[in-house]
Amino acid sequence: MISPALLFGHGNRRGITSMVIGMVLFVGNDVLIKLASETASLGQIMLVRGAFANAAILLLLWGNGLLPQLPLLFNRVVLARGILDLLASGFYLLALFNMPIANSSAIGMTSPLLMTAVAALFLKETVGWRRWTAIVCGFGGVLLIVQPRAEGFNSWSLLAVISVVFIVARDLTTRRVGIGIPSLIVTAGTSILVMLGGGALTLSQGWQPMSLHATLLLAVAAFFLIGGYQLIIDAMRHGELSLVGPFRYTALVFSLLGGYLVWGDIPNLLAWAGIATVVGSGLYVLHRERLRQRNLLALSTKTAI
Repeated sequence: MISPALLFGHGNRRGITSMVIGMVLFVGNDVLIKLASETASLGQIMLVRGAFANAAILLLLWGNGLLPQLPLLFNRVVLARGILDLLASGFYLLALFNMPIANSSAIGMTSPLLMTAVAALFLKETVGWRRWTAIVCGFGGVLLIVQPRAEGFNSWSLLAVISVVFIVARDLTTRRVGIGIPSLIVTAGTSILVMLGGGALTLSQGWQPMSLHATLLLAVAAFFLIGGYQLIIDAMRHGELSLVGPFRYTALVFSLLGGYLVWGDIPNLLAWAGIATVVGSGLYVLHRERLRQRNLLALSTKTAI
């Protein structure tokens, strides 16, 4: 059982606060770019939002004295991570533009489940039957959200699922980034590649005039995105991962609220059941991982004694 003193200690309190506010900003980013998609193409959104985001990142690099380290952008692992993030972003945005924001967000929340499955199947990490059960239930929850019908699988939901695969590949690649490469450089590499990808899409799709309103939406979205990333880093640095991590699921609450207030979206009963199943499965996997880490620590301590 988690004691109140541990949960509400200064570090964890800051970590939880940063995580929740970060989720608000990420959902705000999704809402704004979904609104912008009503008058702008995918390529334009990635390009314009990327330009604003890169301007902010450049200022952060300059303020932190990291400009001399810009050549690290060409590190092979940094480039690979950026390409995977570009693919994940492209597929997710296409799904987001064409389905309720709560549904796309819920599918995105399955990434920890898929990460655990990949770790077991390909990285030979031990995963017990309880976590495997939670993984299967979690993906069953995705089917309840997607609700494939006899006429075929919902193509937009399929794109959201594909984006999760690339997100997991991106996160696995992140583990291989050298410890000497600053996080802000990794963020910059990803943001630049996403912007360039948007530029390439715009060349093929053609440029259509953007209103000042849409441009301002993307500028604020870029601010939300960068702010969200910084807050997640802050949350991980100041709070215990096992305590702070579950608060990532507050994004679903904000997505449901945003979808209802802006578009009047209300999930049907099956989707509600799916969302609850995904959240419950994800939280259980995090709980079992926390117990596993605690047991490993106890065993290593006993061995040392």
